[in-house]
Amino acid sequence: MLPKTSELEAFVAVADHLSFQRAAVDRGVTRSALSHAMKALEDRLGVRLLNRNTRSVSLTEAGAALHARLKPAFGDLAQAVEEVNRFRDSPLGTVRITVPRSVGLTVMGPVIARLVAENPGLRIEVSSSDALVDIVAEGFDAGIRFGTRLEQDMVATRIATQLRFAVVGSPGYFADTAMPGSPHDLDRHRCIRYCFPSGVIFPWAFEKDGAAITVDVRGPVLLDDQELMIEAALAGSGLAFVFADRVERHIAGGRLVRCLADWTPQFGELFLYYPSRRFVSAGLRALIDLLKAGLPAPDDVAR
Repeated sequence: MLPKTSELEAFVAVADHLSFQRAAVDRGVTRSALSHAMKALEDRLGVRLLNRNTRSVSLTEAGAALHARLKPAFGDLAQAVEEVNRFRDSPLGTVRITVPRSVGLTVMGPVIARLVAENPGLRIEVSSSDALVDIVAEGFDAGIRFGTRLEQDMVATRIATQLRFAVVGSPGYFADTAMPGSPHDLDRHRCIRYCFPSGVIFPWAFEKDGAAITVDVRGPVLLDDQELMIEAALAGSGLAFVFADRVERHIAGGRLVRCLADWTPQFGELFLYYPSRRFVSAGLRALIDLLKAGLPAPDDVAR
């Protein structure tokens, strides 16, 4: 008896991730369901495809051979079905994207509303993480990262947006601490530092009149989330170096005070990246077109 297509699709997912848990999340099923599908497939074929224990999953020689043939075949099938999208008014399906947590709200917030409004048959799944994600291994269609953190083999499209940093502190913090006049004064301040998932501490970069300065600031607070950094600054823990748009309302309301404004340039360019030009779904193409055109203004989204 020939294997069921669903069993073969499940096998490809497990083989791609080498993890029942990640494959189950990718396919939107339970880990138990995948396990049953793999057992049924191996019973039908009469060979073991996967070596698995409580800690790891690996492919047998037969499993590797089957995966090598099925992976491109399912890719061709997906592309054939996707081509039907051009006969519709709007694309269908799901677009899965990973974005840095620090810019997810700024970049994706306005885009999500417009994308689903213009494409009612489209679903978008956004995962926010500042870690470097292997979008192929993790099953994402695309990712957003700063240009300095892109993998070399990715197709990259520049996103039309501007991001600036702001150095902010609470009025209470500045009540007994002089405001810094230049980045060189930061060594006399308590600074709320940011840590990437890799453990690298984010340096504070400044520029004015062609002069660039990078400061490895000091301070007792180390966080991995900009929103937490803002909350810490509001509480008077020290100075925070965060995206300006995230603190505009706090500055306007007098809850935070901005300093070194003439030293904070536009930050590095953002790119949407994906693995190949050979197969770009209609949903991903719609997202790319929106991001290339520039982020819609809030009033435009509300209409």
